Amino acid sequence: MKQPKQAQSVSVNNIYRLDGRVPIGAAIPFGLQHILAMFVANLAPITIIAGAGGLDTASIAILLQNAMFVAGIATLIQLYPVWKIGSRLPVVMGVSFTFVAVLSTVAANYGYPSVVGAVLVGGLFEGTLGLLARYWRKIITPIVAASVVTAIGFSLFTVGARSFGGGYAEDFGSVENLLLGGLTLAVCLVWNALAKGYLKQLSVLAGLIVGYLAAICMGKVDLSALLSGGLVSLPRLLPYVPEFHAGAILPVCIIFLVSAAETIGDTSALVSGGLEREITGEEISGSLACDGYASAVSGLFGCPPVTSFSQNVGLVAMTKVVNRFTIMTGAVCMLLAGLLPPVGNFFASLPESVLGGCTIMMFGSIVVSGMQMIAACGFSQRNITIAALSLSVGIGFTSASEADIWSRFPELLRSVFAENVVAVVFVVSIVLSLLLPKDMDIKKPEE
Repeated sequence: MKQPKQAQSVSVNNIYRLDGRVPIGAAIPFGLQHILAMFVANLAPITIIAGAGGLDTASIAILLQNAMFVAGIATLIQLYPVWKIGSRLPVVMGVSFTFVAVLSTVAANYGYPSVVGAVLVGGLFEGTLGLLARYWRKIITPIVAASVVTAIGFSLFTVGARSFGGGYAEDFGSVENLLLGGLTLAVCLVWNALAKGYLKQLSVLAGLIVGYLAAICMGKVDLSALLSGGLVSLPRLLPYVPEFHAGAILPVCIIFLVSAAETIGDTSALVSGGLEREITGEEISGSLACDGYASAVSGLFGCPPVTSFSQNVGLVAMTKVVNRFTIMTGAVCMLLAGLLPPVGNFFASLPESVLGGCTIMMFGSIVVSGMQMIAACGFSQRNITIAALSLSVGIGFTSASEADIWSRFPELLRSVFAENVVAVVFVVSIVLSLLLPKDMDIKKPEE
């Protein structure tokens, strides 16, 4: 007799399917793995931007709590869309590093309330752009998306290396940090090689747990800070009254376009690497709409914009775990971290070197996904030209050693492109895609 549909849908094997229920005991570790992979990176941008705006430690703590709460809500909307807002894909959202440079400048020049105002306007701008994606999506050709995905992977290599060495702490590159990073990476590799069945996909979580325990033994974790901030604390709406300045809003809106390009690349890589198909127009539109409108909500809580996290795209590419219910359990953990300070303090106490040991291989997976997307586009002369030139210009012109190449450009362009390989690759690949003739292949003479 055929089983009822609901009974059939509850299975551990559903972790590899977009829909279907996974037993809660199996779902939570996978969801937790996604949150641990991005947690520290979700909080770091706020500390930098708020510091540039002159906020004190207590004010920054409120924003950090709000950021965890907003990231959980934004992730839930991506998983389970509201109207046309959300992609229905296993996208994990968090505070974006893309905006750090421009928002730090805004905070320093206009004050932190102007950051909030610019994020509100920019978020509404990107969200509306996402809803209208069907009118402009054709310019994002497959080879453009593939080039952007590859660029995202390359841009994260230095992030992984920085985390592996201990982040921006004073002891960066110390023997202790390198040992922690190496131990975490080794555990991930050994687990992935020896574990059986679906447990094999928990290699990152295994590495994080072993690395965290080792960090405690080495005195790298402040356990006394875990209980600071009380047991329950509600997020604070509008901690700052927004202010609106054209000089702050314009550059932020431009960076929102760059963030949109990254989101298109992230979701394209996720669909290609995790679901093994091409992304649809509705998914692009929904992901961008969520990106923008959730960023506006983030602004209401005083936080910088949120966006899709490449760390989690790399995790999907490596594990093939795409189940929405499973990722939802991670989003709930993020919400709890925003409501329960001890939970948030526990996540935030994860040493950077432990995180680096897990993510350094995941970022490589994104590059491989980009290469697979380029191969799927075909190696025509036109595609080779677009990918080769956009990547060479993007990576070459944004290298730290070549930063002076932008010295003659206006300040606005420098702030957008000088350190953002994804932005440069996006613009160059689109221009080439629009200008190059459709058929560039050398035709053999007829015999």
